Amino acid sequence: MVKKIVWRVLLTIVILAAAIGLLIPVLQNVKLGLDLQGGFEILYQVKSIDKDEKVTNDMVNATYKTLVKRIDVLGVLEPTINIEGDKIRVQLAGIDNADDARNILSQTASLSFRDTNDNLLMTSDVLRSGAAKVGRDDSGSPVVSLSIKDKDEFYKVTKKVSQMSDNRIVIWLDFDEETDSFESEQAMCGSLNNSRCLSVASVSQGFSSDVIIQGNFEEEEVENLVDLINSGSMPTKLVEVSSKSVGASFGANSLEKTAVAGVVGIVLILIFLTLIYRFSGFMASVGIVVYTSLTFFIFWMIGGTLTLPGIAAMIIGVGMAVDSNIINFSRIKEEMYEGRGVQSAVKNGNKNSFTTILDANITTLITAVILFIFGQSSVKGFATMLIISIFVTFVIMVFFVRWLTKLFVKTGMFDKHPKAFINVKPKDIPNINNKEKRTKYFYKKVDFIKNRKIFMIIALIISVIGVLFIAKMGLNLGVDFKGGTVITLKTSENLTENKVSKDIDKLGYDMYNFEEQSDGSYAIKITESLGKTKAMAIEDYFADKYEASTDVAVISNVVKQELIRNAILSLVLAAMAVVLYISFRFKFSYGVSSIVALLINVLVTVSLFSIFRFEVSSIFIAAILSIIGYSVNDVIITFDRIRENVNKKKVFKTADELNDVVNNSLREILNRSIITNLTTLIPVLALIFLGSHDIYEFNIALLIGFITGTLSSLFVASQLWLEIEKKYIKTGKVKKNKKKDVFTDEIDELAIKGINS
Repeated sequence: MVKKIVWRVLLTIVILAAAIGLLIPVLQNVKLGLDLQGGFEILYQVKSIDKDEKVTNDMVNATYKTLVKRIDVLGVLEPTINIEGDKIRVQLAGIDNADDARNILSQTASLSFRDTNDNLLMTSDVLRSGAAKVGRDDSGSPVVSLSIKDKDEFYKVTKKVSQMSDNRIVIWLDFDEETDSFESEQAMCGSLNNSRCLSVASVSQGFSSDVIIQGNFEEEEVENLVDLINSGSMPTKLVEVSSKSVGASFGANSLEKTAVAGVVGIVLILIFLTLIYRFSGFMASVGIVVYTSLTFFIFWMIGGTLTLPGIAAMIIGVGMAVDSNIINFSRIKEEMYEGRGVQSAVKNGNKNSFTTILDANITTLITAVILFIFGQSSVKGFATMLIISIFVTFVIMVFFVRWLTKLFVKTGMFDKHPKAFINVKPKDIPNINNKEKRTKYFYKKVDFIKNRKIFMIIALIISVIGVLFIAKMGLNLGVDFKGGTVITLKTSENLTENKVSKDIDKLGYDMYNFEEQSDGSYAIKITESLGKTKAMAIEDYFADKYEASTDVAVISNVVKQELIRNAILSLVLAAMAVVLYISFRFKFSYGVSSIVALLINVLVTVSLFSIFRFEVSSIFIAAILSIIGYSVNDVIITFDRIRENVNKKKVFKTADELNDVVNNSLREILNRSIITNLTTLIPVLALIFLGSHDIYEFNIALLIGFITGTLSSLFVASQLWLEIEKKYIKTGKVKKNKKKDVFTDEIDELAIKGINS
């Protein structure tokens, strides 16, 4: 047995070392967002120069290709460019001069035809809008087909070129007379990722009709060339609707603070788990390290950009991943309190906890997917990290940790040491062979049912007060939902609201908020959405007067309206989706009860934000959706235990019998709820006290929502379900619960060859 234990210990050490060894290089190479390294973000709306012409997907895609080409010229490493409907979001992390970047990006794409001496021959005026298309020559090879509008001009130019000693026409995109020349670009001409010289073609005669550009093109090369030519000939323009610049010092400060908060939060969780669950807690801690490494590795592999909300999602994901183990550990301990030995308890506990964990993760996944679909920028990054975390949680915390734990359990080393295994005292395990019965119960004196009406009345009163506060005071909307500009100053001078207000008045703007932030910077909010010229003027003003480094974030009405619409839509869809899922997995009464609990939970969080005037920004919506996911997680665990105990009873002749089942179910999960709340709140509190100010309100929302989520599942959802079900029970009449688990009605845990089978 000693040899078996030794090699298992060595295996655990190797796994830990490999996980840490994987994590370090990934963290060193992962792409950082603007908020972590500084840079510039700008959101453009693609509009047609002709007001009567509608912008098409082809126009947007062609414009996208032009922006890619221009960013290559800027020399930015790993830019992020995303199409969002008729908008294009450009993120240039680490860029030094945002103004130069803005000027280069926003200019209208210019296509020109030149000779090899760089003399202008024709402009895109000779082409029809969207003139280029993918075609085929006689051999079936891909070519570029050009549709000519001014055929007389085109014939005159091509005839002239055909008679030159060097009879080639060079096609340029955004030709710069000061820096570009065919002589220097000839070798790269046609290299679509590195040069603005798009193509060079020999002309043997004058052409007065549509023409084709031939070459040894690959399919992708032809498609790219078509898009770039079209972007230079299409009647589109880029309208700036929002922008944000973040100084390198701001980014570095945010990264350092959030990283420290993350490490502290995770270490505290590992210590807490080990103290509470002993060896099982240590195995879960090993799983957390592997989980963290694998999550970051997958995020890096898909080319994700790590942002502050992304780190927050990762840290929160750790807390929620731990919950999978806590659910399992609670089941194992209950099996032992019923008289089973360690090995038997582990087997049954794993089986009984599987569907609960599955349901909890699916509902969280639903909200994360909705957030990804309707979120923007950093919110989408938050959702991406959360989705990855959910899948990795299931693989690592459900299968890997169980497999690793079983390796040690099978040696028999814990058969006589249940306290060392999972903190269960031997005296609390009855000897069922001697017909001993369970003696260890928790919270036997806690009566959830007796005062259920009081709980629901309190919840109703809180909800009404919340609605009145919101109606009276409104919400402290951030610039995301209000529109306008946020100016962040970092200076050695001591600034006051009165002093800065005079500066803003002098500049001719209306300041509605001034705040000194925890990192020593000052946030100034004005109602106007500034254009690039005015934003540059403000930066120059504060740089001259206070030697301040200035970051400016602008949100236009277009973006504001879209954010509001998406926020409402995502919240409604998330609530509907989770209720439908719960109704499908359980029954409709569970779904109705859960939606009421969710509404109260969200309402309390929003009300407290209104009362204490916390700012509501786009990332707040991510917090609310995370709260919905977490609350549903809690509700499902509660309902799963109620359903299990209801199915054991099967028939109910009186309402008191149903009361007892619900009461006992809530007592059974109360310990798990307390421990889960603590492990989830540890990283959130670490982020609040040690993390970046930029996500302070986000973490406050999570703190409120996670606490109220647990309370609402215990005191609202379960009690409301009880009231609904009671109407079916009359004295002397039998009520059967026929709903079965469609996923696994008493099936064993999922077996994977080589892992747990």
